Amino acid sequence: MAEKRNIFLVGPMGAGKSTIGRQIARQLHLDFFDSDTEIERRTGADISWVFELEGEEGFRVREEKVLEDLTEHTGIVLATGGGSIISKDSRNRLSARGIVVYLKTTIDKQLARTQRDKRRPLIAEAEEPRKVLEQLAEIRDPLYEEIADITVRTDDQSAKVVVNEIIEQLGVNGLN
Repeated sequence: MAEKRNIFLVGPMGAGKSTIGRQIARQLHLDFFDSDTEIERRTGADISWVFELEGEEGFRVREEKVLEDLTEHTGIVLATGGGSIISKDSRNRLSARGIVVYLKTTIDKQLARTQRDKRRPLIAEAEEPRKVLEQLAEIRDPLYEEIADITVRTDDQSAKVVVNEIIEQLGVNGLN
C-alpha cells in the first residue's frame, strides 16, 4: 500500500463502518473521514435536522457532493453513510478512487446496534424498524456487493478482529 490507496467502507447502518474505519486509519497511519460527520460539519446541523428540513433527496444531494470531495483525497479511510451507494456516480467514484470494503451484517445485529440511536432518521421514528431495515437491505445489498473489492462480516466479531481481517486482506504487513 505504498502508493497511499484509499479505503472506503460501505454497508448498512450499524455495520461498524465508523468504529472500524477509525481503527484501520490509526493502524495504517491514514486520515479518517466519516461522510455523515462531514455533512454535519459543512451544514452546521445534525443529519436528522438535514433530513427533516430537506428530506432524504436533499440529504442525498449533499452526501453525493461530500463523497465527490472526500474521494479526491489520497491516503484516507472513509466511512460512508449506508445510503451513499444509491447514487451511480458515487458508486463509480468509490470504485475508481479506492479499495471498497463492504461490512456486511444481519438485520438482527443492525437492530441491536442502532436501537437507542436517535441520529438515524430512516429508522428513528419508524413504527417497524425491522421492516425498514429489510426494505433497505433488499435495495442496497446488491449495490454494496456490486462495488465491493473485499467483503467482511461484522456480526459476531470484535472490531479489532474485523480490522485485522481487513488489513490482512489488503495485504499490509508489519502489524502489532
